[in-house]
Amino acid sequence: MPFARLNRATTPTSHIGLGLAAVGRPGYITPHRDRDLPGDRGVDALRARTHELLDAAYAQGVRYFDAARSYGRAEEFLAGWLTARPEVTDVVVGSKWGYTYTGDWRVDAEEHEVKDHSLATFERQYAETAELLGDRLDLYQVHSVTADSPVLADKDLHARLAELAATGTTVGFSASGPGQADAIRAALAVTVDGESLFRTVQAT
Repeated sequence: MPFARLNRATTPTSHIGLGLAAVGRPGYITPHRDRDLPGDRGVDALRARTHELLDAAYAQGVRYFDAARSYGRAEEFLAGWLTARPEVTDVVVGSKWGYTYTGDWRVDAEEHEVKDHSLATFERQYAETAELLGDRLDLYQVHSVTADSPVLADKDLHARLAELAATGTTVGFSASGPGQADAIRAALAVTVDGESLFRTVQAT
């Protein structure tokens, strides 16, 4: 895996990362939002809060940062932080595709995200991610694979993910829910031209 920067930046025994789900949009499933987030949850306020968190994490030695297309503006906030700090060259950046954020920056939205693991969604979301993060993207994961996910059987999608991997971006997946062991086994069995497609697993 092309994680040489991470291996150099931290100890060989433990890599700790920071996920941006709770600060990339004004409402999420995490508790204590009223205590931890500013009263003003406008875009500018949460961008500033995200940058504060990234600064604090980096100062403590964190070198992996995790975002997703469904985390509201998390990729945008992370990209802005990286651009403002060109001296930060030793971090590993990961993001995920497969959910589309639909909350329209509202805490009370009836629906915050929609899941779709189709090739069309990958193409759209990868283009969006690449526009923001460019060559800083090290890891791109399928968001929340389940054992019945169509991503596990879509050969055209597998080929496209393999093309991405060939450019140097690590391709992986995240899993969630009580059946994630089955999902992980099924995903790790996916191959392209005899090679395993997925190189990382983010499990809950």
